[in-house]
Amino acid sequence: MNNDNDRTSFCLPLKWLIGSLLAISVILSFTLHGIVYYIEEKVDKNLVKNADSVDAKKIIKRNSELKKSLSFLLPNSNYIVIDTAKNILYLKRGNKVIHQATVSTGSGSFLIDPKNKERRWVFDTPRGEFAIKKKIVGPSWVKPDWAFIEEGEDIPKNYYDRFEEGVLGDYALEIGNGYFIHGTLYTRLLGKSVTHGCIRLGDNDLKTVYKATSIGTKVYIF
Repeated sequence: MNNDNDRTSFCLPLKWLIGSLLAISVILSFTLHGIVYYIEEKVDKNLVKNADSVDAKKIIKRNSELKKSLSFLLPNSNYIVIDTAKNILYLKRGNKVIHQATVSTGSGSFLIDPKNKERRWVFDTPRGEFAIKKKIVGPSWVKPDWAFIEEGEDIPKNYYDRFEEGVLGDYALEIGNGYFIHGTLYTRLLGKSVTHGCIRLGDNDLKTVYKATSIGTKVYIF
């Protein structure tokens, strides 16, 4: 294949690359980490297939420069990145991965209250930028209405009848709006999208993440 054909085949990707980076920042809830991930996992890997092309080499170089520029915007302290597509949590500092763990994230399923069709819940893990708001040792689960409805039980009138011990593991990290990073009794389901929106970790991984983070630690979910 001659150089003209090579050049033609990369005209669209060059234009597409710019638009895609802008679009992906929206799709991944404006997270910097989503953009870096997209460049590494999607753009770079596709370009490697055409690595002998002059234009491909130029784009790879530009991508490398872009990732280097973006790296200066990363937090200097520890932070968490959660890939809901792969169900993987990364504990990072700058570009360095300190710890990697398999997690469970939201199932994306929904539930409708049979007694009130207007009450419904979507069990998805939220995407975007968050921060740890609270760190809890020995957390208790205060079961919400949907948990009783899902199990076919009556919703208790007594608030304290909602408490359930031992189901969230040894630690819990609150990231807001009722969502937590916590432990699980169902370790066999780690790596699957089965939760009601929270992020589940195995015991050892949860302990590592808990000790390496503090109030205010950034959490990026995409």
